[in-house]
Amino acid sequence: MTSRVLVAVRVNATPERAFEAFTRDIAQWWKPAGLFSFTREDAGALAFEPGVGGRLTLALQSGGVFEVGKITVWQPPSELTFEWRQQSFAPEQKTEVCVRFEPLGDQTRVTVEHRGWDTIPRHHAARHGFPLPVFQLRHAEWWQLLLESLGRVAEGG
Repeated sequence: MTSRVLVAVRVNATPERAFEAFTRDIAQWWKPAGLFSFTREDAGALAFEPGVGGRLTLALQSGGVFEVGKITVWQPPSELTFEWRQQSFAPEQKTEVCVRFEPLGDQTRVTVEHRGWDTIPRHHAARHGFPLPVFQLRHAEWWQLLLESLGRVAEGG
């Protein structure tokens, strides 16, 4: 996986609180986007199962559960890595999200690196026909909005 989307924000919280907000409180800060939906029925709540081998799941309003991916790194409060799949991906297709939480005085820098979009063909529904650089820019803009929402939850909790 060589391509990546890289986004970082500072939040007014400790790394412990930022990690907790990212994982335990994801349903509070995650904002679905029609352009980057996991499933056709993307109106549901995301949740992490803690620990390596745990899953990131989307509880669907229909009652079903979609597995976005497995957790491959779980090192509170400094790092989290998990697989990211959309329902339209073939079984061998996946991307990877690495999240780092770095203390900066009274704040924490939360950095998201979303890798592997070059493995998903341009014509694939997840890429919407965008050339890779355009898709990565749009995806980075969405991650930026998500991390700003995370910051509000982390600071308030």
